[in-house]
Amino acid sequence: MKNKSALVVFSGGQDSTTCLGWAKNRYSHVETITFDYHQKHSIEIKQAQEIAKILKIPNFIMEINIFAQLDDSALIDTTQDINAKHHNRPNLPASFVPNRNAIFFTAAHAYAQKMGLDEIITGINQTDYSGYPDCRIPFVESLEKALNLGSESDIKFRYPLIHLTKAQTFKMAKEEGVLDIVLKETHTCYNGDRTKEHEWGYGCDACPACQLRKRGWQEYQKSLYK
Repeated sequence: MKNKSALVVFSGGQDSTTCLGWAKNRYSHVETITFDYHQKHSIEIKQAQEIAKILKIPNFIMEINIFAQLDDSALIDTTQDINAKHHNRPNLPASFVPNRNAIFFTAAHAYAQKMGLDEIITGINQTDYSGYPDCRIPFVESLEKALNLGSESDIKFRYPLIHLTKAQTFKMAKEEGVLDIVLKETHTCYNGDRTKEHEWGYGCDACPACQLRKRGWQEYQKSLYK
């Protein structure tokens, strides 16, 4: 990978920051793309910019307003309960944003074409995930094939966290030299709460994202003493 370039789909959260550390240690050139989709936890955009600055990595902010227009997720609609089921997809959590990753990855693919980047790195995960069907390998493989066919490109998607638990993601962050950044700078709280600092990072300590991150930290800490 040392002779290749990569674009990290970068939210400013734990997973994408771990992926950024992973990519920075492996590729000759790395850039990041962050999406402003009018999410209520938009503090993550500010943190993405800060982390990219710390790691001296270019960061491009792309605004996408389709999800705000659809208003079909508790990540955008402030009247919905983030801890509930999706209002019209009861098999999925309220935080599910229909077709979000399809649009994000399509936009990232277009940006990679423009910048001449070889690979796209995403933090999707099908082990410790919230039930999102667009965080699984068959989805990304199908999308990669379609996008490359439609653009006569050969841009590869990579997802280094796909089989990891949150505890293992903390371990990888340590190995890649970004654990301190993950704890101090990243933001994953669905409620956008950055007023409370915990040993696992900042967040409300109540939403599904905070609870998943908290459990992962506790499991990671236990693993250090085995």
